Amino acid sequence: MASPINKKTLKHLAELARVELLGKEEERIFKDLQKILDHFEELKELDTENVSPMTGGTSLSNIFRGDEKRGTTNLGAGAHAFPKEKKGFLEIPPVFESDE
Repeated sequence: MASPINKKTLKHLAELARVELLGKEEERIFKDLQKILDHFEELKELDTENVSPMTGGTSLSNIFRGDEKRGTTNLGAGAHAFPKEKKGFLEIPPVFESDE
């Protein structure tokens, strides 16, 4: 089966993940991804027509605690570590840079 991944796609994925792949790493990752995607292609060929979907466990229940009023909060904790404050908000450097 032909894998839908090529070197260009791998480089693009590495850029998106902000991962630098060196020569041998790039080749190993490329081969591993090809094997993984080939395996998914094999799975697509399975006949699942009469297979019931799995529900994922026995019984589902709420694992979250209820809302309750607390005496103290950590509001403002760590604010001293920020170098700038503007109108009561902590100011951070821009995350995205504009080409404009």
